[in-house]
Amino acid sequence: MSTTLTSKGQVTIPKQIRDALNLAPGCTVDFAVNRDGDVVIHKVGACSSRQPDRFDAARGKADVKWRTDDLMALLRGEG
Repeated sequence: MSTTLTSKGQVTIPKQIRDALNLAPGCTVDFAVNRDGDVVIHKVGACSSRQPDRFDAARGKADVKWRTDDLMALLRGEG
């Protein structure tokens, strides 16, 4: 398995490795170099929860019951 280093020094951790370590967005990892010069990655603690979607709080809160045709006519300036 190989990956490419970006100009910012970033790499993508291959999916097989993420799955094996149960890594998800928000997880903290630690890198170390062992005596043989191999890089080792460790998962640090539990992963933080996903950031809430900024639209989650508003989703489903509209109390205006527009029909699509009426709303589109209004937005288009028709009648």
